[in-house]
Amino acid sequence: MGRWPTIEWKRNISNAIKQKLFSLHAKLIAVASAKWSDPALNPSLYDALEKARKANVPSDNIERAVKKWAWLDKWSEQISQIIYEWYAPGWVAIIIQVLTDNKNRTAANIRHIFTKFGWNMWEPGSVAWIFPKKWVIVFDKSNVDEAKLEELVFETDVDDIQNTENKIKLVCSLDNLKWVSDFFKSKWLEFEKASIEYIPNNEVEVTDFDKALKIIKMTEALDEDEDVEDYSLNALISDELEKEVYDFIEKNTFKT
Repeated sequence: MGRWPTIEWKRNISNAIKQKLFSLHAKLIAVASAKWSDPALNPSLYDALEKARKANVPSDNIERAVKKWAWLDKWSEQISQIIYEWYAPGWVAIIIQVLTDNKNRTAANIRHIFTKFGWNMWEPGSVAWIFPKKWVIVFDKSNVDEAKLEELVFETDVDDIQNTENKIKLVCSLDNLKWVSDFFKSKWLEFEKASIEYIPNNEVEVTDFDKALKIIKMTEALDEDEDVEDYSLNALISDELEKEVYDFIEKNTFKT
């Protein structure tokens, strides 16, 4: 259960998550633009721009953000991109990427979330090896010709194809990021999402209800934290157990 299934979970997105999105995209563009202003030569900026477009950030806002932060302003230097690595009992691992202008505040918030749900913080590198960075492109099956897409995949350097009930997910190395993305655009195949993600190279099956509940509640807390950019975990939770957990959450959530 990496970031992909987390996004796929059928749940309502809270107002807190919606409110943080524009600020998050501004931070991503700011940090990436400061490194190099040409997205063709800067995978981080290319990724940030793709994420902003897919989140329906207006193109004028995106252009202003790039021009403002590319070598022109000190604000981007004040934003830190930090990686946190944690293990849960049973060796479920998670890697979290944050963007923050206040390291102390963010560290305290992240620590509170994880200690609340029984996770242990580990030294840098102890978890990261489980999560190599990959370029991920997601297609909605209702918007593409599956046969055509699968045929075209063989013309690219895609490393892996993951087929679910409603989505097709392509995984490739960062070196092929722009080439693969532009290839599918040239074939008029519109993808739903394209981003750089941490993809776990092994998964830990979670069958205990209480453990699954803690993991899902923890991811909801991360989704609502204003500084959390992205995260990935290697817990594998079945659809049946996931539904059981969400039914439990729904029944026990106070409604105003």
